[in-house]
Amino acid sequence: MRHKLEDYMDWPKIEDLEYAECTDPQEVLGPVEVKGNVLVRGYFPDAEKVSAVVKGKSRPVAMTKMDQSGYFAAFLGGKKIPEYTFRIETEKGKMEICDPYAVDDFVDAMDEAMFESGTHDTIYEKLGAHVRTVNGRKGTNFAVWAPNAVSVSVVGDFNGWDGRKHPMRRHATGIFELFVEQTAAGDLYKYEIHGADGKVVLKADPYGFYCEKRPATASIVWDLGQYAWNDQSWMAERKKKDVPGEPVIVLEVQLGSFRKPQTQENGEAFYSYRELAPMLSEYCKKMGYTHIELMPVMEHPYDASWGYQVTGYFAPTSRYGTPDDFRFFVDHMHQNGIGVILDWVPAHFPKDEHGLARFDGTCLYEHLDPRQGEHPHWGTLIYNYGRPEVVDFLVSNALFWLDKYHADGLRLDAVASMLYLDYGKQDGEWVANMYGGKENLEAVEFLKKLNEKVKERKDGAVTIAEESTAWPKVTGEVSEGGLGFDMKWNMGWMNDYLEYIKTDPLFRKGRHGMLTFSMVYHYSENFVLVFSHDEVVHGKASMFGKMPGTTEQKLAGLRLTYGYMAAHPGKKLLFMGQDFGQEREWSEERELDWELLNDQKAARSDSGDIISIKSPHTLLHDYVASLWNFYKEHPAMYAWDDKPEGFVWVSMLDADHSVISFMRKSAEETLLVVCNFTPVTYEEFRLGVPLAGKYKEIWNSDSIGFGGTGNINPRLKQSKAVKQDGMDQSIEFVLAPSAIQIFEYTPLKNKKE
Repeated sequence: MRHKLEDYMDWPKIEDLEYAECTDPQEVLGPVEVKGNVLVRGYFPDAEKVSAVVKGKSRPVAMTKMDQSGYFAAFLGGKKIPEYTFRIETEKGKMEICDPYAVDDFVDAMDEAMFESGTHDTIYEKLGAHVRTVNGRKGTNFAVWAPNAVSVSVVGDFNGWDGRKHPMRRHATGIFELFVEQTAAGDLYKYEIHGADGKVVLKADPYGFYCEKRPATASIVWDLGQYAWNDQSWMAERKKKDVPGEPVIVLEVQLGSFRKPQTQENGEAFYSYRELAPMLSEYCKKMGYTHIELMPVMEHPYDASWGYQVTGYFAPTSRYGTPDDFRFFVDHMHQNGIGVILDWVPAHFPKDEHGLARFDGTCLYEHLDPRQGEHPHWGTLIYNYGRPEVVDFLVSNALFWLDKYHADGLRLDAVASMLYLDYGKQDGEWVANMYGGKENLEAVEFLKKLNEKVKERKDGAVTIAEESTAWPKVTGEVSEGGLGFDMKWNMGWMNDYLEYIKTDPLFRKGRHGMLTFSMVYHYSENFVLVFSHDEVVHGKASMFGKMPGTTEQKLAGLRLTYGYMAAHPGKKLLFMGQDFGQEREWSEERELDWELLNDQKAARSDSGDIISIKSPHTLLHDYVASLWNFYKEHPAMYAWDDKPEGFVWVSMLDADHSVISFMRKSAEETLLVVCNFTPVTYEEFRLGVPLAGKYKEIWNSDSIGFGGTGNINPRLKQSKAVKQDGMDQSIEFVLAPSAIQIFEYTPLKNKKE
């Protein structure tokens, strides 16, 4: 019998097994029918004895050790491959496992065809690590795309990180897969890839659901089918909402620095997802935010990248807990009426060896030509959007966060860098498109496809573009030549306004156009007005620090700024800490300066009772909470954001006073908004109004309760037939310093009524 077994030994390929270089293990492992018999083969470097336990046979079939490296073989008899297992004896004991090379493919021909064409929207359900049961035996199916690799093995705690033990089966499309029994959720693993460049590297799983906490980089097997959601009501209501007509106020959050435990050491300690969930939900409800936007929570190795250099696209970072912990976080936010938008990074990825860079020894996910494949100013790599499998990876990843984590939307980072081939590059550092232009045509098609896929779901999830150029129709329908986003960050408004407000009030009249220019282009897109994290780092100063003048003037400037933001058409986003006037720039290494909200205690002089005196930052905090709730209570502030009839200029040319005024309208109400950008009080300020009627002040950022000087208008103002600002009607009122004032308009009743 030994002689006959030797007749079927492919010794060169068996030697390849020993060196973990077997190009297709199926050729020398698993069962095969040979001349009316069934030959089974296995490679067990640690085994002393191996036998095949055949279903229906009373005795195991002893396998012959054909090579000292641990290659075993045996004839089972019969003409058809039976159901069998391997019984393995090592110095550590006995174990019985199925033959991984006898298990049917988990990734089938349809999966491969769709993946190759870039149309497999749920490829994450096949690639990666999936806990499953095969013929009653529990294990994990591993699958990875590495078409140019010489060989791929899955390694981990379960096999002593020995690449010889589990070489993966190769599919024609370059997908490698293998079912490994006796593996389970929590097991560490990587792929040992013998690349086309001759190098052997350990790669984390691009489709892995969970990762080790940095600085470790292994993937972790996880079963996503165990969590029970409780946000059904939220998800059902989300489908019914029309975002352009809804109030949207977003708090941008970096989870690691929102709050930190008092016991932290060297900035390493973090609150968990489950601990952060009630903190953030209560904070958002108190302040009036409708959504949070999380800076990237996808796994990343470097804290100071803030999550924007992703290595684990399908894995919420382990810094704060497990995938189920993050699901709890989203679930809890939803149950408390707060939406969750995820910052998503499809524009670039880092060069870390365990990541996507030169994944199979070639530029698989990136371009070969560095002029196409690298961002020199970021030190990162650019996706090859012309490769269907790469597009499938990205599109399926976006849908994954909507499906598996119930995300309410995705904010796409650095869209401008995707649209333009010359972004951040000098002449000679980029390659023109097929027409000689600088537009990245493949990236454009990817973005269109992504947005169409999200819209097809009709579940209320949205996409938001961080796009800083004048690219047309970013939020236009794809069918009409647009990119298909639901919203776009208004970077122009933000930059103009910050330049304006930083200017000394004495010189603002020379920059008056910076206040009004945004309405020239507002209706070209569906905008979100933003003061994001990018504006309060790297020497740019905090929002508090950008305001000129004394502390009181800075706080007045912030009240005016946020009020103007609330009244201007467009949805709203503030970065955490801005709503109470954080004085220092933000840093991911420390929590926000919550101590600024510590109120003082003082004794009442007449009775001795101890009372609380609110700090200036507490007053600002209270103001913002009141502002956001005021915004949500008045449809004129948001309902017609995307309709020209929702905004009418009253006075846009009063540069001498640095005053602007406009109407905000909805079907239910009309509001008059007046903003004074100087610290000057005008006791008898006359303003022309387009509508005759009554004007009642319902908001004034200079109110004493907000920390202002108390220049308010308690009495109703009725317009008079006095010409002003080119209008036949006008009102006279106290114009408060560095303040926003909002008046509710009521038309005069007809005398015949």
